[in-house]
Amino acid sequence: MMLELRHRGGCPGPGGAVAPPPREGEAAGGDHETESTSDKETDIDDRYGDLDSRADSDIPDIPPSSDRTPEILKKALSGLSSRWKNWWIRGILTLTMISLFFLIIYMGSFMLMLLVLGIQVKCFHEIITIGYRVYRSYDLPWFRTLSWYFLLCVNYFFYGETVADYFATFVQREEQLQFLIRYHRFISFALYLAGFCMFVLSLVKKHYRLQFYMFAWTHVTLLITVTQSHLVIQNLFEGMIWFLVPISSVICNDITAYLFGFFFGRTPLIKLSPKKTWEGFIGGFFSTVIFGFIAAYVLSKYQYFVCPVEYRSDVNSFVTECEPSELFQLRSYSLPPFLKAVLRQETVSLYPFQIHSVALSTFASLIGPFGGFFASGFKRAFKIKDFANTIPGHGGIMDRFDCQYLMATFVHVYITSFIRGPNPSRVLQQLLVLQPEQQLNIYKALKTHLIEKGLLQPTLKPEVFSEGLCWTPQHHHRHR
Repeated sequence: MMLELRHRGGCPGPGGAVAPPPREGEAAGGDHETESTSDKETDIDDRYGDLDSRADSDIPDIPPSSDRTPEILKKALSGLSSRWKNWWIRGILTLTMISLFFLIIYMGSFMLMLLVLGIQVKCFHEIITIGYRVYRSYDLPWFRTLSWYFLLCVNYFFYGETVADYFATFVQREEQLQFLIRYHRFISFALYLAGFCMFVLSLVKKHYRLQFYMFAWTHVTLLITVTQSHLVIQNLFEGMIWFLVPISSVICNDITAYLFGFFFGRTPLIKLSPKKTWEGFIGGFFSTVIFGFIAAYVLSKYQYFVCPVEYRSDVNSFVTECEPSELFQLRSYSLPPFLKAVLRQETVSLYPFQIHSVALSTFASLIGPFGGFFASGFKRAFKIKDFANTIPGHGGIMDRFDCQYLMATFVHVYITSFIRGPNPSRVLQQLLVLQPEQQLNIYKALKTHLIEKGLLQPTLKPEVFSEGLCWTPQHHHRHR
């Protein structure tokens, strides 16, 4: 991955060849130039000769993870071949994880947010651990501590932004939180700057290059895990259906592609992942589109899934109550001529979201797997089979969520590009944190605008005449 130049071997020339160092007498400056060049090379060797100069072939083999399959499963499946044993283990653990996922959905939006945060932290841990092992970085001063410190800083920034956007009414009641929200970005930058300075101060002469490798490794890992998990939570606030349909589509594609490949796979799909087949890829695509279409129809019926997730300060909890938008109201669509002949009807009633679900499912089945291919290439580059051995038969948490990160970004971009208009709830939350004078000015401007649009009748103000009469819409009376 990170091919390094050996300082005594010269510089790469055209075609990647390494040019030898100049011989004595070849330089224009004669012996004096040669001596000067030699002194410079010696100085470079003294300064940089102790750096890590390993090439890709020097990456050590990481010992395989221990088998964490429960003993009861090992005994029950002991008579099967390794192929079928792995099939049953994957199947049983998949059903277990899906059941737990349903339980967390039942527990509500807040538990789903905690689940996303937990998965993010575990994925970060698995990727960073590979870096520790591959680059033998256990002896780097403060590096393990700084990696987790940067994770804390980035999470503080992103989740602080979420609190400011969606919990404004709660923040108003807490003076300490008001200070943190008002100066949130400055505090976040100051925290990161402290970590950056700590990293610079921790640099050690023998490990300069390795330390910068791992610094970059940490930041790329943060980009992959924290940023994407933040987008997942943003999608969740748009309505649980924008969280469930994309995620379940990826899960469905993983399962059906595996089943089609297991039973019918004959044609290899990509060298990065030799077990993937065209049969599994195509079967997974059609299965996922059908599943997404049906899941969208079922979930669109319930306010619990379609309403935006909002925090209500009066009940101190998240609520999902609203008048469903047009996306989640049945509409009649005219069928194409060939379908009219097959179905023997002119129109069909669908939720508009079902049409959007086709786009989501198509991405999950055609583009989403490339997240898995990327992860496969990453693992092959570092000679590992799985990111970890957290889930028997599946590998690590990252092995199961490598496709979800691409999906999270796509859904967020899709919502902002084609779905989302102004969010009244979010605007109201922002208005509530303004100063009273600012709120009053906005009220007056909005009132004037609505009167001009004819949506609001102008109010009649009492007028006091010179003779002392005061008129109101309700009655007349005289002041003496």
